[in-house]
Amino acid sequence: MEKLIIIIIFLVSQNIIYSQSDCSELIKYVKSEDYGSTYYSYNSDAITKVTFYDVTENFQTYYFAIVKFKDSYKEYIYQVGSNTKFNYSLHYLESAGKAFWEYIQPYNENIQCGPDFN
Repeated sequence: MEKLIIIIIFLVSQNIIYSQSDCSELIKYVKSEDYGSTYYSYNSDAITKVTFYDVTENFQTYYFAIVKFKDSYKEYIYQVGSNTKFNYSLHYLESAGKAFWEYIQPYNENIQCGPDFN
């Protein structure tokens, strides 16, 4: 199991494309490593909640956002920048959807575990 975790972290750091099952495994792993900070969006038409996680492996910290959308209630994971949680927290109450598009969606290409909006 430990080798799987190391491989997942390596793949994340190398920006490798994930299959949906790999994304689900990564979500499980990230949730097991940190409690996370959750931002609920009760008034949003699109976003139910966003939880940010920090995972440290071999003295390097990786930042993740797990987003749950209202239309599917599925969770999607994004590898984000270190300041993403701060920026999202400042703007999500005004518009969670706009904050998502501004601060989280641009990271979709990192591990490609987000939904396809095309």
